[in-house]
Amino acid sequence: GTVRDIFETNTFGTMAMTQAVLPQFRARSAGTVINVTSSATLAPMPLVAAYTASKTAVEGFTESLALELEAFHVRVKLVEPGYAPTTRFTANGAERMQGLIPEAYAPFAQSVFAMLGQPPAVTSEQDVAQAVWLAANDTMPRLRYPAGADAVALAARHPWFAEADRTPAMAL
Repeated sequence: GTVRDIFETNTFGTMAMTQAVLPQFRARSAGTVINVTSSATLAPMPLVAAYTASKTAVEGFTESLALELEAFHVRVKLVEPGYAPTTRFTANGAERMQGLIPEAYAPFAQSVFAMLGQPPAVTSEQDVAQAVWLAANDTMPRLRYPAGADAVALAARHPWFAEADRTPAMAL
C-alpha cells in the first residue's frame, strides 16, 4: 500500500467514524469515543514511518477532540496496543512492503524483520480488549491506555504519561 492508502485507513477512516457519531453524542450530552492507535507512536521504529505518522495523526486528532468535547460531556480516550504477533501485523506488513524496500536497504530490513520475530514482550488480544473495556468504563479524565506489557514499558518513558496512565489495564 501507499502512504496515501495507509492514511486513508488509519487516519481519515478514524476521523470519519468519529465525525459520524459526534452529532448523537453531543445531542445526548454523553458518550465515549475510543480511538485505537499503536505503541509505535511512543518510540521511533524503523520501516514503519508512514504507519507511525498515520497513527500519530490520530493521536493529535484525539487529544484535541478530548478538549473540544469536554463541554458536551463526551469522553475521548486513546488505546495504544503494543506489538501483537498473533494479529499478523508484521507478516501483513512484510507482504505489503515487497518491492517497496530499495535494494540498498534490504540487509537492514532483514535484520529489522528478524528482530520483530523475537520480541522481548508482546501484547495479546486480551490485553487490548481489557484496555478498551477500561477506557470505556473509566469516568476519570485519563486519555491514554497502553495495552500490553511492551506498550506499558514504552509509555513509562514519556513524561506526558501520568503515573495512573502507566498502569497496565490488566492490573486494574
